[in-house]
Amino acid sequence: MAGILRPRGQAAKVVPVELFFDLVYVFAITQLSHLLLDHLGAAGAAQTLLLTLAVWWAWMYTTWTTNYLDPDHPTMRLTLAAMMLAGLAMAAALPQAFGPRALWFATAYVVLQVGRSLVVALAARHEPIGHTFRLILGWHVISAVLWVGGAFAGGTAQVVLWVAALAAEYAAPWHGYRLPFLPRATTADWSIDSGHMAERCQLFVILALGESILVTGLTLAGGDHLSVATVAAFAIAFLTSVAMWWVYFDRSAEAAAEKVAESDDTGRLGRSAYTYSHIPIVAGIIVAAVGDELAIAHPLDPISPGTALTVLGGPALFLAGHAVFQRVVFGRVPASRLAAIAVLVVTAPVVLLAPSLVPPLALAGLAAVVVGGAAFWDSRPA
Repeated sequence: MAGILRPRGQAAKVVPVELFFDLVYVFAITQLSHLLLDHLGAAGAAQTLLLTLAVWWAWMYTTWTTNYLDPDHPTMRLTLAAMMLAGLAMAAALPQAFGPRALWFATAYVVLQVGRSLVVALAARHEPIGHTFRLILGWHVISAVLWVGGAFAGGTAQVVLWVAALAAEYAAPWHGYRLPFLPRATTADWSIDSGHMAERCQLFVILALGESILVTGLTLAGGDHLSVATVAAFAIAFLTSVAMWWVYFDRSAEAAAEKVAESDDTGRLGRSAYTYSHIPIVAGIIVAAVGDELAIAHPLDPISPGTALTVLGGPALFLAGHAVFQRVVFGRVPASRLAAIAVLVVTAPVVLLAPSLVPPLALAGLAAVVVGGAAFWDSRPA
């Protein structure tokens, strides 16, 4: 596998095969938003969260892989194509992952994670990063038992085993993928190309925002009657997506990549800034898309708890994730971000006390103003 490693010291570019790979995750994000929309209770939200964490983890490990290995190398192209197939199967099973397609989902996820880790462990076996991926392979094999076992068990046992599998996988980077009788990995071994990592995460945010716009467009197109309120809700949903884009991309996205590149430990900072901090950012966009769909479909109806929590909770989760991202990278959180989150959080219980007084259209308008205000405040001259 000579020449499969990306040379360090020159900027790594995102190449077309990586963009092609991402198409699977457009479908996955759509599946997740529809799953939440169809199950707007506490159980449905918890299941959607668990599956979102799994989908994100599968995509993120691929991003780390292509940060080290050349995705245009024939071996990696074939690997990415195989991962796309597994990812497509995983995404297709999402709506019934806690039902008849549990084994389908678990098997696809395990094949994706274990297969990719095995390829990298072999390809980089003589490099420092090779040891890390051998440890990663070990942890994915361990979690595979929990994923498949949970799928066979079903019911409460499935939930418990899948939560344990995700907990093990998410905790592993923090303790250096520690395994018995083997030296642990250190973030000093994880030197990354921060520009490539940042661009990949930026593209995933774009995918999530794109799905949000797709949902709002399809909801408007599927309506039998286009009232003024429906069109207004559609416009507000679009403006909220624009405001989220502005918050994320106006200044901090590129500045963060530069800050990570200047770090003495790019692996540690990249892990915190991209692998973990982006989870609530993406989840917030998915939740907001559900809120947009509900507001467009029922703009003037009495507001339901599900509508209130998604319309307000999605933007609040997005802003909270971005605040964590800024704290991790720049060591500070703008006061405007905290104020915006506070407004959204405090509004929810107030609205639910009088659901007939504030229709979804008005609540969506408030959310748009709050996110737009955060974007405007960030754009002011320093």
